[in-house]
Amino acid sequence: MNPDARDVSQAFYPTGIWPCMIEGMAMEAIILLRELIDKKRTEYDRGVNTFSPEGHLFQAEYAIEAIKLGSTAIGLKTKEGVVLAVEKRITSPLLEPSRVEKIMEIDEHIGCAMSGLIADARTLVEHARVETQNHRFSYGEPMTFESTTQALCDLALRFGEGEEESMSRPFGVSLLIAGHDENGPSLYYTDPSGTFWQCNGKAIGSGSEGADSSLQEQYNKELTLKEAETIALSIWRQVMEKKVTPINVDIAMVAPTYHLYTPAEVEAVIGRL
Repeated sequence: MNPDARDVSQAFYPTGIWPCMIEGMAMEAIILLRELIDKKRTEYDRGVNTFSPEGHLFQAEYAIEAIKLGSTAIGLKTKEGVVLAVEKRITSPLLEPSRVEKIMEIDEHIGCAMSGLIADARTLVEHARVETQNHRFSYGEPMTFESTTQALCDLALRFGEGEEESMSRPFGVSLLIAGHDENGPSLYYTDPSGTFWQCNGKAIGSGSEGADSSLQEQYNKELTLKEAETIALSIWRQVMEKKVTPINVDIAMVAPTYHLYTPAEVEAVIGRL
């Protein structure tokens, strides 16, 4: 190195550390930090009931993210009742469309639409059905809608407890639960953490973000059931960018009893779009 250049370098970098060396050390530090973060995240991933130092329960968060890959479902509450519309993904022409169930009856006054793992949804729905029938047998009256939702979410919350009925992981499904009792029509939304919210309109699944935005623009409390049916299907068509047919969509209402639309009834709603 030129003596003059060495003098200049010592003046600016008296420790003898050059910029390229600093950049190299910084990159090594960043890589090491990332490895430590990934290692810590992996450690807290292993326990479904273990919180990370930042307050995350990763398994529940992963389950919530998985639901964003599921079928799009939309729920709308009106004064007369609640409308549910959900996408049916027919992945093969050999599948029987009528056997692809995305809307299920819990009791004569309660129904639900689902997005996520359908097997998990069936477990939750079966539990809710048993609870409602036990209540009828014990008290001679239908179980209130909120109590049914609470019982269902209590099971969803018991993941990783080691009990015979509980799951070893969070349930990978979200539900839109529609009901009608002495308090009138109601719509609840549940997620894998066991939390539930009451809402006037809600969308879940892969198209939920766009559908929720459209619901906020179009919803009003004076909607009729027919208007709610039309809005739900039009939003579904808009976010999914598919042709709506009785084969790829299911509609149900609770007003005040549960009713799943026949293909002819779905076709009639499509005709109003």
